[in-house]
Amino acid sequence: TVFTSFLLLLPGLVLLLLWKSQRKQSSIGQLPPGPTPYPLLANMLQIDVKEPYKYYLKLSKKYGSVFTIWLANSPVVIISGYQALKDTMIGLGEEFSGRATYPLLMITLGYGVLSTSGHRWKEMRRVTLMTLKNFGMGRRSIEERVREEAEKLVEMFKKCKGSAFSPADMLSNTVANVICSIVFGQRFEFEDPQFKFHLFPGKHHLLFRDVDKAREYCKRQAKARINNVDPSCPQDLIDAFVLKIQEKYNPDTEYHFDNLISLVWNLFSAVTETTSSTVRQALLLMMKHPDVQERVQKEIDEVVGQDRWSSVEDRQNLPYTDAVIHEIQRNMDLAPIAVPHKMMCDTEYNGYVIPKGVMVFPLLSSVLIDPKMWKNPNCFDPENFLDADGRFQKNDAFVVFGMGKRACLGEALARIELFIFFTSLLQHFTFKATVPLEELDTTPTKCSFGCMPRTYDCYAIPRK
Repeated sequence: TVFTSFLLLLPGLVLLLLWKSQRKQSSIGQLPPGPTPYPLLANMLQIDVKEPYKYYLKLSKKYGSVFTIWLANSPVVIISGYQALKDTMIGLGEEFSGRATYPLLMITLGYGVLSTSGHRWKEMRRVTLMTLKNFGMGRRSIEERVREEAEKLVEMFKKCKGSAFSPADMLSNTVANVICSIVFGQRFEFEDPQFKFHLFPGKHHLLFRDVDKAREYCKRQAKARINNVDPSCPQDLIDAFVLKIQEKYNPDTEYHFDNLISLVWNLFSAVTETTSSTVRQALLLMMKHPDVQERVQKEIDEVVGQDRWSSVEDRQNLPYTDAVIHEIQRNMDLAPIAVPHKMMCDTEYNGYVIPKGVMVFPLLSSVLIDPKMWKNPNCFDPENFLDADGRFQKNDAFVVFGMGKRACLGEALARIELFIFFTSLLQHFTFKATVPLEELDTTPTKCSFGCMPRTYDCYAIPRK
């Protein structure tokens, strides 16, 4: 019968697949060691899709700081530990600077800054950094934009009048409005239909589904500026990009609508969700640790008071508050694995050869929970960022924004936002849980690409 014939052929088929798999592995050079892959499925059955980084952390204890796993028929090199990440992401930054073809990133169709490599990535990175600098980054104007949104956020919280509410949407909209001011030169009211429908459609986790709506809106905005932009005084990112598009025709230019639209989407998706999620986790941890919340408020009261809003200049005089913000980020471990890299050329490292085109996973979590780098790595403890005299203490192992050439472009903006939003909220409110503290779970929910705060309601009690 056909079934009998299949059973007779099965052992030969398995042997053939094993032979082809081993031949594939041996033909790719001297890759770092790793677990033996199974035919067809490689190492995929061994990986927890919700928490893959935990499996990689376990493997690092067996194989060291650099090892190889196989996903389907392709090798993936995992880089673990501070020194190995520093050696590769910084010391060999150009060689490791490619961006892997990753399904989640392909929504931008290979344009923009997040999913590109080589010349296109360098050009988009340059224009992004230039725009952030020209329109406020590193200057007081960006802080003023963030503070304006912080004031609006405080007013929104006050409208809840001490009743239980979910802060998620308000925080997402607040952070998105900062990006709007940089990209479009204006902020939107939360109830503005253009803001809700085109720029931030549906719940935050549906942003990927509705990306076409946002793309079309950005494209219309850009085309409307073609004949109206003032070359001597661009007002926002779209103006700056449109001026580049209007420059002398060059068939190889990277300044076109596809890159602009994807760049705008990169800024919204990367900056908005990460920052708003971190503030959500911050409020959750303050409810869980009322002693920490009270100490932060006491420090803010002594340094800032109640008669003015906090500023970035206050950070140096708020060491405990600064330590708490850093510890929230470290403890949350928002991105245990950095966005996948790709080798730009054959590269030798640590006695192994990593071929061009191979995908690389930088395991940031391995640094953020390394007991050699932190006093108390496995719990929420602001003392991780304080010295014996209570002064803020930097730590090179604080790699939440990544390392090297592919580190987060929005790091400076995110730092300003987190400080202003957090201090403004704690200055005006005391946050309390709607459930007993022993039932309040602060453990982030896991997904394949990150750790997100749990959904919750809270009380924002106005402070006298």
